[in-house]
Amino acid sequence: MKKYTPYILAVLFAAAIIILLATGNNKKNRKLDERITLRRQDKIPYGTYVAFRNLSYLFPKAAIYTSRLEPGYWDSLSMNDSRQAFIAITGNFYADEYEMKKLIDFAAAGNDVFISAESISYDVREMIVNKGNSAALTQYPGTGVADLLSDSLVVSLNRPPFDTKNRYTYPGKKFSMYFSELDTTVAEICGEDNRGRPDFIHLRAGKGNFYLHVAPLAFSNYFLLHKNNIDYFEKALSVINPEVTKIVWDEYYLAKNSSAGEKKKSWISVLFRYPAMRAALLTAIFTLLLYAFLEIRRKQRYIPVVAKPKNDSLDFVKTIGRLYYDKGDHKNLCRKMGAYFLEHVRSRYKLLTGTLDDEFIKALQYKSGAEESTIRGIVSFIKYADDAPAINDSGLTDFYKQLETFYKKG
Repeated sequence: MKKYTPYILAVLFAAAIIILLATGNNKKNRKLDERITLRRQDKIPYGTYVAFRNLSYLFPKAAIYTSRLEPGYWDSLSMNDSRQAFIAITGNFYADEYEMKKLIDFAAAGNDVFISAESISYDVREMIVNKGNSAALTQYPGTGVADLLSDSLVVSLNRPPFDTKNRYTYPGKKFSMYFSELDTTVAEICGEDNRGRPDFIHLRAGKGNFYLHVAPLAFSNYFLLHKNNIDYFEKALSVINPEVTKIVWDEYYLAKNSSAGEKKKSWISVLFRYPAMRAALLTAIFTLLLYAFLEIRRKQRYIPVVAKPKNDSLDFVKTIGRLYYDKGDHKNLCRKMGAYFLEHVRSRYKLLTGTLDDEFIKALQYKSGAEESTIRGIVSFIKYADDAPAINDSGLTDFYKQLETFYKKG
């Protein structure tokens, strides 16, 4: 029986390939992924990968963080400092009274809170939206992807606070609300829907600002990549202080369930939802069971040959370095050397490298013990390498010597 094992496995493998090709490559079965996740790592139509990746371009001076912790327990934000921002793009903003107090206190210290959600909790309505009967929210349901004219999402930004009033739309789901009643002495209207109803408002909170936006799919990949809709994202977030030093992209409310809650689905049920994946998993399970049945007989365990470890990483680095040097791409090589230096500083000395100023140089000199002139020369060259059209051999050599001097002393 043993001699037939390879042939049996080969037949099963070929059958699995045929099943995958038959079920996975059928263009007629391909459909648009209509899941609304709003997660920063999702590149599907209704994820927020594009919005998150563009934060660093809108706020080049700010350090961007993500957080899965409830308000007040952030690792990267302080409740006492100013010039910080909290951004939450979620379907359900189910904040309780304690969390809302923390967010309001955070904004009152001179920070910005930007919330975009299609559904909000009772505590949010009581503390912000319905406080003093100043506003009421009304929801209208999301619609199909093919509804382009009457049922597609249409949003606009008002003038003021923005320079111009433009309309933005896309042939996707609506998934939004509007403010049916609003006291303009308390709240400033920043944006409207296709019928001129407010869907984006600004509220003052002490020294800071609280922005509430009720059309979260306006920040989805599908919407932002449709025509020139990225302009909506840039203008909408321009209300946040451009001098912010820290921004937290919140993921806590994406995972938080409502009071009713939804029953969590197991990972295996999610995988079995797709026909191609289900066929592949069943084939793999059957193959493993067959292999275990055929190999159930006791065997003598062989003694493996242990080879001497090789430092392949060092050879790889040398090869890549020679490749860049031989090509004469000194600028690219210097930038990668600079990036490695900054990563070394972050991992070993726990210093932020977003702003390479005098304070950073002094902190690194204090922790590493290297000469201040050496560190200053490295920092200056990193900044020079980003803007220089090209770097000659002598510049590359000097930069390498400075780095070697730092690594030996640091």
